[in-house]
Amino acid sequence: MEFQSYFPIWDKLSRTQQERILESLACRQVEKGTVIHNGSADCVGLLVVRSGQLRAYILSDEGREITIYRLFDRDVCLFSASCMLKSAQFDVAIEAEKDTWLWVIPAEVYRQAMEDSAPLANYTNEIMAARFSELMWLVEQIMWKSMDKRVAAFLLEEASIEDTPRLKLTHEAIARHLGTHREVVTRMLRYFQDEGMVRLSRGAVEITDRKKLMAL
Repeated sequence: MEFQSYFPIWDKLSRTQQERILESLACRQVEKGTVIHNGSADCVGLLVVRSGQLRAYILSDEGREITIYRLFDRDVCLFSASCMLKSAQFDVAIEAEKDTWLWVIPAEVYRQAMEDSAPLANYTNEIMAARFSELMWLVEQIMWKSMDKRVAAFLLEEASIEDTPRLKLTHEAIARHLGTHREVVTRMLRYFQDEGMVRLSRGAVEITDRKKLMAL
């Protein structure tokens, strides 16, 4: 089965643990825009991305979003199974940014395997540490970086992900990723355009001077 090659420490699990996971494993196809997991009250299970792209984000009481990290092929999402982590609950939502194929391991099955397997527990801790590092990096950006620098960094990251300088993104979508208001993003993008760094069109932003954007 293809799943084994996507799970890095599969060979370190016992045969019983492997069989239990395979018996409970579900394969799902989710369309772009689908919210797969919606906060700590929702415990979908552990997600393993086969192909596609997911976005993890936090939603404020006022309804503003901010992206905390992305998930790509072979990435594992723990926050969608946060109910198995007794000491912590995370109000993180998971949305498909592209049409995505993924595997789901039920939270209880994964928790039992983790309790019985030191390698799996260590692997889980490594993933959690990496996610918290990304979250702390985001906090630093919000606290210490001006919005023009954050918008510039976001555009460069998106261009790298999509492998194109022309990004099909609305100002509202960029604002959701960065946890700010659309008007703020619009003001920044118009400034970038005046400086020759981007070209704006309906529903799209094209990077025209990557070096200048990187310098910013």
